[in-house]
Amino acid sequence: MAPSNTSSTDGGSTPARPSGPDGTSSSLPGSPSGPETHPVDELLPPVKLVSTGLQHVAAMYAGVVAPPLIVGAGVGLSPAELALLISASLFTAGLATLLQTLGFWKIGARLPFVNGVSFAGVAPMIAIAEEHGPEDALPVIFGAVIVAGLLCFLAAPYFCKLIRFFPPVVQGAVITLIGVSLLPVAVNWARGGSPGAPGYGSMRAIGLAAITLVAVVLCNRLLRGFWQQLSLLIGLAIGTLLAFPLGLADFGAVEDAKVFALPSPFHFGAPMFDAAAIASLCIVMVVSMTESTADMLALGRIVDREADESVLAAGLRADGLATALSPVFNGFAASAFAQNIGLVALTRIRSRFVVAAGGGILILLGLFPVLGSLVSLVPQPVLGGAGIVLFGTVAASGIRTLAEAGMDSGSNTVLVSVSLGVGIVPIAVPTFYDPFPEAVRTLMHSGISAGCVMAVLLNLLFHHVGVARRSPADGTPGTTVPTATPS
Repeated sequence: MAPSNTSSTDGGSTPARPSGPDGTSSSLPGSPSGPETHPVDELLPPVKLVSTGLQHVAAMYAGVVAPPLIVGAGVGLSPAELALLISASLFTAGLATLLQTLGFWKIGARLPFVNGVSFAGVAPMIAIAEEHGPEDALPVIFGAVIVAGLLCFLAAPYFCKLIRFFPPVVQGAVITLIGVSLLPVAVNWARGGSPGAPGYGSMRAIGLAAITLVAVVLCNRLLRGFWQQLSLLIGLAIGTLLAFPLGLADFGAVEDAKVFALPSPFHFGAPMFDAAAIASLCIVMVVSMTESTADMLALGRIVDREADESVLAAGLRADGLATALSPVFNGFAASAFAQNIGLVALTRIRSRFVVAAGGGILILLGLFPVLGSLVSLVPQPVLGGAGIVLFGTVAASGIRTLAEAGMDSGSNTVLVSVSLGVGIVPIAVPTFYDPFPEAVRTLMHSGISAGCVMAVLLNLLFHHVGVARRSPADGTPGTTVPTATPS
């Protein structure tokens, strides 16, 4: 579908450049000054490219290292092996991000789309570790991840056809849920990250998060141009500097980190293939594909390059290929990072090459653990303060999409209200689905996937099942009755 006119990164207006079936751009016909560049395909100057790419890394770093920390602890890895697992996750997240942003052939969404370690698979991987014991746990997990990645790659051209069940009203509900479901994560970071962390829930931690939040907001309000676009990075720097006198910064990770560590293929052993483990992670992969589809649709609206079937298929192929290759370098399943969508909306920098630069930085952090340890100096409360802005921005984008979709229809009101309600259940009560079968828990434990499934089902009920004619004004299928034109 043709994109609408868009704004450039400096706030000026520039005509959109139509995207091809593979997500690349084509020239505007009749342009006297040559082909125009869509902001998504704009290559920024090196300093701006690296600094804004670093913002994306700062926004996602905690999300990348958390799953290997949890799984590694569950498997009983030594500190050295745990550090290797974290480096591997950073390295593979960088490769997956480059695959999504730059792409090749029909692989990669070619949007400013960040990929990292999927958190949806943590619980099943812990269960696999408990069943198979410390020695076989990671080989069995890696074998299941490889099969799940291949499933995603092969299913991508079919799964992307679900876009017809994602009209604007469904997209708006899901985008809103993406932001709302991430806000509790930011609040937990603001308190200190985890109940066992030093000073968790203290006024020092909450105060530091509040100062960071205020710093980001003031920088966004008072600064202009390039510096305004770096408001998140500046806020993170201010919060981190204040954390040292407050005793909330830890240099231990820097002191113990190696300078260089080349990924060793299958360091923890050759992959093993267990049917139950494969089935479990294939279900997780379907959930991740649903979330990735919703994230690509959300990002497409934010950057004014709608994600059509070809873009979704290419993005899902990249997810699948990156997931299948990650275990080779001791990494886990790759999936979209919704927090970075908020950063794109906040900074209004839509260049995919900025995110590609972030992917390159992630690879360096994986190869040079000492660099990764420097990024880890940013305390959790500081990330929490910035996260409230980021995740709230995603929710605001969803609300804007709902406003454009039109909420005067009674069916749309019911669709949105029920979808949001179902999606908020696991956010408000995380243990709500514990008594349910494992497949249901995997699908419904995430507020994003739970709300997305409900929105799609309700859209089917209201706008597809038994409906012969339907106006396409709200994005639903059907035919319209032609009206007579007065002569």
